[in-house]
Amino acid sequence: MKGAKRAYIRSMQRTVPLTRDLVLIGGGHSHALVLRMWGMNPLPGVRVTVINPLPTAAYSGMLPGFVAGHYTRDQLDIDLVRLARFAGARVIIGAAEGIDTEKREVRISGQAPVSYDVASVDVGITSEMPALPGFPEHGIPAKPLAEFAAKWDAYRSTAKAPKVAVIGAGIAGAELAMAMAHTLKDRSGKVTLIDKATALPGMTDKARAKVLAAMAEAGVDLVENAPIASVGADGVRLKDGRLIEAEFVNGAAGARPHDWIATTGLDLVDGYIPVGPTLRSSDPLIFATGDCAHMTHAPRPKAGVYAIRQAPILYNNLRAALTEQGRMRPYQPQRDYLKLVSLGRRSALADKFGTAVRGPLLWLWKDWIDRKFMAMLDDLPNMPVPPLPKEVAAGAVEALGDKPMCGGCGAKVGRGALRNALASLPATRRKDITPLPGDDAALLTTGGAQQVITTDHLRSLTNDHALMTRIAVVHALGDIWAMGARPQAATVNVILPRMSAALQERTMREIMGAANEVISSAGAAIVGGHSSMGNELTIGFTFTGLCEKAPITFGGAKAGDALILTKPVGSGVLMAAEMAGIAPGEDVIAAYAQMLQPQGLASENLGKAHAMTDLTGFGIAGHLSGICEASGLAAEISLDAVPLMQGALALSEKGVRSSLYPDNVAGAGAVTGRKGPLADLMFDPQTAGGLLAAVPADMADELVKKLCLAGYPAARIGRMIEGPPAITLI
Repeated sequence: MKGAKRAYIRSMQRTVPLTRDLVLIGGGHSHALVLRMWGMNPLPGVRVTVINPLPTAAYSGMLPGFVAGHYTRDQLDIDLVRLARFAGARVIIGAAEGIDTEKREVRISGQAPVSYDVASVDVGITSEMPALPGFPEHGIPAKPLAEFAAKWDAYRSTAKAPKVAVIGAGIAGAELAMAMAHTLKDRSGKVTLIDKATALPGMTDKARAKVLAAMAEAGVDLVENAPIASVGADGVRLKDGRLIEAEFVNGAAGARPHDWIATTGLDLVDGYIPVGPTLRSSDPLIFATGDCAHMTHAPRPKAGVYAIRQAPILYNNLRAALTEQGRMRPYQPQRDYLKLVSLGRRSALADKFGTAVRGPLLWLWKDWIDRKFMAMLDDLPNMPVPPLPKEVAAGAVEALGDKPMCGGCGAKVGRGALRNALASLPATRRKDITPLPGDDAALLTTGGAQQVITTDHLRSLTNDHALMTRIAVVHALGDIWAMGARPQAATVNVILPRMSAALQERTMREIMGAANEVISSAGAAIVGGHSSMGNELTIGFTFTGLCEKAPITFGGAKAGDALILTKPVGSGVLMAAEMAGIAPGEDVIAAYAQMLQPQGLASENLGKAHAMTDLTGFGIAGHLSGICEASGLAAEISLDAVPLMQGALALSEKGVRSSLYPDNVAGAGAVTGRKGPLADLMFDPQTAGGLLAAVPADMADELVKKLCLAGYPAARIGRMIEGPPAITLI
């Protein structure tokens, strides 16, 4: 597709109302490729959601190489968060546990259900063996791959005299056993491969002989025709009484469908979802692909090659179903495929049409194929955006800047512009309003009761509107908690992108459900609000809170006070990098988790603070400058003591900055001392950031300890000192 056409489609994607929900259940190989293809050529009017238990999905082709130590974990993992951003999709991190075909909803463990118009299932299979005594407690299934990879990585890094048992001597089990033996050989590791029948069923005699020889060379002990009685902490007990000693027991046998698929009401074949050539299930609105599907028209063994080749067909047929007018394409798998079997060391066996060859050159070939596949999912092309008109008003290019405007508090008006605008307003003459210069909330006195009121709204920083709602609630409540108040009531203000009435109802139901969950847990109640439609999702809240004592403000800090921060910083650079498609998905999800942490308990613990604020758009430097100005003091920040979000410093070192960063530097006032990427993070805008409190120095260490015990990654980061308002970074 030519660049002009892509630009046109992306422009249309922003203007065509959303009318259909496509939900991709699972982050398997087919869905990963569909996300990439969708990013290259999206269908305007469709909202895409991908649901997966983790932000990454392990690539099966490189798993034996990872186990053997030839690849790192980063090289093994497909980053679904980056792929979703490229596709304009939302990611929901959670495990699907059912499909309600009547309501057209996907049930997710611990979360609200997600509605669909068209859905696709690509969740793979599992090697869990719940019927084998002791395996659920002491065994580690090879599938799902990501969970196994994490546990194997932890074991091999700590084991001193490793003893490993692999249950299931098929090709997968043999590959894993040889890979384990290779990486453990320097520690005299003992690896045993066990099967209740004959090893390597289904292989040709030539191929089987070569793999058996490779296993012997690797030092793998093969135990065949050995039914297993149980798995325990000491290893695998066979039915003939023998004990295979093992600390790490891996299950590579008994691959089966996930149990929840049986509850969907779909037609099943041995627990798998049967599909025809178009990859449609018995429900025409639900497709299935990869190992969880059974091709009724052409049954084949479970292999990743089929999932990869199904992807273009699935992409086409999903679009056809969503437009209700496209032509369905059939998928016809090849009769046989090239099987490249990893032999532990950098050697592989090639098996096709009865011919079997092994050697290092074949491993190099396999390595090239696998790396090429992963590069396709990692090296995502920069998609063109609609060009500016030939003629624009003077200053438009400069105002636009060289990067997209950030979401969250990164889209905030700069501190200098806001302060100058507010300075022009006349002072209030109402006796029931107490002016609090510099504070984000106002103090009202009604009937003798002290009440604070604040408002906040955020430009969406994620395509997941429920997640964005939770973040926005925590963000808005920060002003209430920063003043030591208890949340009371809330009104909700939502701007939805243009969408059909059906999607409006779905979206508002998710937003209000998420909002109520967080607000009610904070002790407040939703009392009203307003909604409208616009160009993009914006969510805001107005909160009131009650003060049982004098509110904590900017202006009470004293010289010698210690500065305590309750959350790490770095959300600005992480969200800017996520928008640019360069942030690791795991770091993005970790940042979301930090943003979602309410600060109510932290506020209670910091009730004796002399001054306090919540960190939002102006960053540490900007908000601390507010305390310095209101209190008539200077401050020092110990940069090395400031807690940072996972991945934030690495991005700052690469020069990643929020679009608000220049305004924050200009608006922070006098900031001197250390320079560099770490110092730059002091100007990083925070969304739903932590509390920054000035507390008596003799209380600081105990307060930090209490906060950490309560689950807050709090730290003592500096102090207030005598002097004109200024900040020194040390």
